[in-house]
Amino acid sequence: MKQIIIYQLVLVLIALPLSTMAQDLTFEEYNPISTLVVPGKIIKKAKFPFIDVHGHQYRMPEQDLTPVVAAMDTLNMQIMVNLSGRSGEDLKKSVQNIADHFPNRFVVFANIGFNNNVGKPGWMEETVAQLKADVANGARGLKIYKSLGLRDVDVNGNRVPIDDARLNPIWETCAQLGIPVLIHAADPKSFWDEFNGDNERWLELKTHPRRKRAADDPAPWEQIVAEQHQMFRNNPKTTFINAHMGWFANNLGKLGQLMDELPNMNVGIGAIIAELGRQPRYAKAFFIKYQDRILFGKDSWVPEEFPTYFRVLESADEYFPYHKKYHAFWPMYGLDLPDEVLKKVYYKNALRIVPGLDASLFKD
Repeated sequence: MKQIIIYQLVLVLIALPLSTMAQDLTFEEYNPISTLVVPGKIIKKAKFPFIDVHGHQYRMPEQDLTPVVAAMDTLNMQIMVNLSGRSGEDLKKSVQNIADHFPNRFVVFANIGFNNNVGKPGWMEETVAQLKADVANGARGLKIYKSLGLRDVDVNGNRVPIDDARLNPIWETCAQLGIPVLIHAADPKSFWDEFNGDNERWLELKTHPRRKRAADDPAPWEQIVAEQHQMFRNNPKTTFINAHMGWFANNLGKLGQLMDELPNMNVGIGAIIAELGRQPRYAKAFFIKYQDRILFGKDSWVPEEFPTYFRVLESADEYFPYHKKYHAFWPMYGLDLPDEVLKKVYYKNALRIVPGLDASLFKD
């Protein structure tokens, strides 16, 4: 009997290191290779030429654009909208750099600095005048960063709400000039939620802790997003492109209600393709219904990540990996969009909404 007990104890001790190693494996480390064998392949080049309405080239005034264009060509990207166009002399230098080397392959959007300026005597008049000058110098739209609503304060140190009436002359000027406003408001709601095992963005917040916000930092998520929607309502003549699908790609029913209520709101798909790829049937129906108001955008310039977008939009593939585990630890499924819908998302909607793009680069 004693020998049996000792033998069992030895077996336990032998097995213990492997068991401990398995239990000590972290969620970050656990990234198993799928054993599922299904048809499908990586799509490295878009089926149709496309316009990226949410690009960033921060050094464009002096940048050598040759390698960027070379990478664009491999993807079938015909035009990149550089949202980081800045203003004044920097914007003019960017436009000149484009004209000198790759005319018609890039356009720039202007930017405005709100922080510590709103409410300053004469600032609005100067801002509107500069915006008009930027458009005259080649800007094709206005990009509003998420700092408006999150970090920007007025001359008195108070947070500037997105729907602040003092800003209306800017949106009215964009309507008069016929240029769109691409606006990024807030961040995913999960950044405001409790940081626990129920938070779907737990891994992202663990690996990027600075993204976590308190429930009211600097205001509740619902309040900031509602301010954006109210700004859309207050300026019905202005065309808006709501970046990141307004952070409602995980709630397309709600987004559809907003699309119906706000006819001047379009949406870009930058940085939310993982949300679409986990609901292929529902997302496909949404794209078909709102096909005239959805624009392709990527956000970060990482050429090797574009194939995920192509595969989600174009294919009927099942259960394929996303390119950033901390954004999405779930697999993707293709929407298999009809060609006419793809063309609208890839380039037709942008050609209609963003003025001055070269339509000759796209053959129907």
